[in-house]
Amino acid sequence: THTHTHTHTHTYIYINMALTSMLSATKPTVRAATSSVYDKSRKYADIKEATAAGLDGACAPFPEGLDILGFCKGINGGDLQRYREAEITHGRVAMIATVGFLVGEQVEGSSFLFDAQVTGPAINHFQQTPGLVWGLVGATIFLLESTRVQKGWSDPFTNELFSLNDEYIPGQWGFDPLGLSNNKTTEDMAEARLKEINNGRLAMISISGMVAQELVNGLNILPADEVLEEGRGAALVQMGKKCAGAIDEAACAKAFEAAERVAVASGH
Repeated sequence: THTHTHTHTHTYIYINMALTSMLSATKPTVRAATSSVYDKSRKYADIKEATAAGLDGACAPFPEGLDILGFCKGINGGDLQRYREAEITHGRVAMIATVGFLVGEQVEGSSFLFDAQVTGPAINHFQQTPGLVWGLVGATIFLLESTRVQKGWSDPFTNELFSLNDEYIPGQWGFDPLGLSNNKTTEDMAEARLKEINNGRLAMISISGMVAQELVNGLNILPADEVLEEGRGAALVQMGKKCAGAIDEAACAKAFEAAERVAVASGH
């Protein structure tokens, strides 16, 4: 079992190395988005035509863009602008959520975090926090969304409903407290923008998988994955029966995972 587990682990490593080499060997075509591609009077037959007109976000292995569900068939510039704004916004939220899921489960039970009252899978963390936290989160969302609306969205009383300003480029609020855009060329900014879009897409897939996994097995992400990686599906079931819903669920899951690793190493 131990040899079988290491074979699988090495296989995963080799696959990741191969994929990384393929992606790094192919330099993506970097496009600097301009407001002209979002001209409301323009119409595009499909994503390929929009990409050729200057829409950023396309890279290998789909250099002409990917639109499986056909959202961009016969789309106009205004709708394209709104879709891209939605994609970037959801991608940013997903990146924060993905990091929050993993970090939150690692520090849960710590005395500095709400007197160690927050425990269990990350999908249940927010419900365990005091009402003050709910209010602060709501206020933060209101502040960010009001800023986004003022920057990019047009007046609904004088323009079409749910439309953005003609000169607005999706995602660009002018917010850069760390000065990451200082002294950067247009190509540098276009490349950074492409990286943000791609990382956001990956994060949206990742957080969806994390939430689905925790809804199914009711266990913390990393301990559950470690047990499953050892190649012992039955042990994962036992871990769920023993730890899911326990008061010290995080500690229970970590202890179970450590014991399972020892058991596998000893050949049991």
